[in-house]
Amino acid sequence: MPETFDLAVVGAGIVGLGHALAAARRGLRVVVVDRDSAANGASIRNFGLVVVSGQTPGPSYRRAQRSREVWLAAAAKAKIDILHRGMVVAAQRPEALGAIEAFCATPEGASCQVLTRAELAKHEPSLAGSAAIGGFFSPHELRVESSLALPHLVEWLRTHHGVSFRFGTAVRGVEPGRLLTSTGDIAASRIAVCPGDDLATLFGDNIAEHRVRRCKLQMLRLADPGFRLNSALLSDLSLLRYGAFAALPETAALRRRLESERAAALKNGVHLIVTQSADGSLVVGDSHHYGSMPDPFASTEVDALILAEYEALFRAPPPPVTAHWVGTYASSSKDEALRLNPCDGVRLVIVTSGTGASTGFALGEETIAELFGD
Repeated sequence: MPETFDLAVVGAGIVGLGHALAAARRGLRVVVVDRDSAANGASIRNFGLVVVSGQTPGPSYRRAQRSREVWLAAAAKAKIDILHRGMVVAAQRPEALGAIEAFCATPEGASCQVLTRAELAKHEPSLAGSAAIGGFFSPHELRVESSLALPHLVEWLRTHHGVSFRFGTAVRGVEPGRLLTSTGDIAASRIAVCPGDDLATLFGDNIAEHRVRRCKLQMLRLADPGFRLNSALLSDLSLLRYGAFAALPETAALRRRLESERAAALKNGVHLIVTQSADGSLVVGDSHHYGSMPDPFASTEVDALILAEYEALFRAPPPPVTAHWVGTYASSSKDEALRLNPCDGVRLVIVTSGTGASTGFALGEETIAELFGD
């Protein structure tokens, strides 16, 4: 007879773990199944940045607010270091300052701050000689080291919440009340399928109806620059990539200027995010290329565009590159997240906006409430 659980979760990325945590907190018996030996996808190939300010107003913003609360509580208990608190945007153009000022006048931006050049340099001394003319500070963001945080979450869920994990186990099929896996069947009254950017193995027809594709990104790690960041750092190009900023009428002028001055960067979906790890090294990125099957190769041209943005902001050559990598995640031009009901007692949940770390915990709570009742 197969083992029996209240909830089976397919996928041990951050969205899957968010579902497991929400169910375990209700006292439910939970199993998480993943075909890899550990989380190896988008959940560890990112900045580990929980972004609140900049999320599209509505469900995404509310989910990010709630997910931040869960991250803080879980980090304290699972011994996960919060490496940064807050987010700074270093504005290099008057049009960027205009967009920032407009955002701070919205309800979502009310607790944020427009910074003068001097205030920006006081908050981030590394920007004292930079090209920034002012900036923006949000107190809400958190940053963890993803490759360390995910294993800590797994161990905490296992030891403190009794969640079972079946790593190295492929799920071959899902039917009401049962997972068909490479190591035997698993019975569960409810099932949450959180496949990341695997858009074909399970419920591929359902996913195809929503025209979900993959986004490929490139990121780099740079050697310790000799300074310390107090917050995660973004720049002008980033304002075009976050929904709350991008939708503002005031951002149109910035877009027009960047189309003239940074055409190659925009073509490759490049914007600048800089975060710092505990060892002083910097995680820098990223880029965005879309397709049903993006090629797996990193482009030196794209890496050069990212590093050029770093140099333009800091007015100094970037430190040596110590590592670079490619990641992929599910993406949709229409939906920021999908929660589908492919069959009785089963939910298919995919973050399609690259915001899994920012919204995944809240999505898990919503799904569990839907499956088991409020």
